[in-house]
Amino acid sequence: MKIGELFSVRGKVALVTGGSRGIGEMIARAYVENGVRVYITARKADACDALANELSKSGECISVPGDISRLDEIDRLGTEIEKREDKLDILVNNAGASWGANFATFPESGWDKVMDLNVKSAFFMTQRVLKLLQAAGSEDDFARVINIGSIEGMRTSHLEAYSYAASKAAILHLTRMMAKYLAKNHIAVNAIAPGYFPSKMTDAIPEDESEVIEGHTPMRRWGRPEDMAGVALYLASRASGFVCGSTVVVDGGLATTG
Repeated sequence: MKIGELFSVRGKVALVTGGSRGIGEMIARAYVENGVRVYITARKADACDALANELSKSGECISVPGDISRLDEIDRLGTEIEKREDKLDILVNNAGASWGANFATFPESGWDKVMDLNVKSAFFMTQRVLKLLQAAGSEDDFARVINIGSIEGMRTSHLEAYSYAASKAAILHLTRMMAKYLAKNHIAVNAIAPGYFPSKMTDAIPEDESEVIEGHTPMRRWGRPEDMAGVALYLASRASGFVCGSTVVVDGGLATTG
């Protein structure tokens, strides 16, 4: 098989949660520019609509804003997709949040908000569009669910973001659980564990700390959009046809060599 066929995603349909910025935007952009019809959702409608308008100049991108930390909003989003599509080839569970505070003062609100969005929504979003994923998958070409974890779910972080680290460890194991039980439906579930990429979440990191992170990364830089695009395209294409329950770490060696 030629490389163009092996890595092609043209003609597929995808939903990217948290798709209006950061890693979600990087993935959505990669898919749109390579022939995927992409639905993006995010809590802030203006940002979601603006990116969809921009990406539509390069292909097909539809904005469906919503707060998927709520089950009723997950159901509404699923209904909107069902009105327009009879299958869903790719689901990227990317929506996420973080919360930092020292152990003694870490609040319940910072725990619940992060766990609900980072873990609960990924499970119930997949459950809600299960029939669409089943309709897309076949024995020769499975539908794909890609959960966005983090290296902070694999290592002991220097940041006191307790619920974030716990949620990302949970999403990596949830990926393995989902992979085991959804494969019978011709759905392959995998995860990406990013290191440090430019995003609103990492914008809060002070410059001196950013330099420390870069210095401890063997490749001596942060992630770039094309780094995330390449992995997202791989996991959505036939190139990863026998990959199931795996986590692809994209961190320049930061967590994997430390």
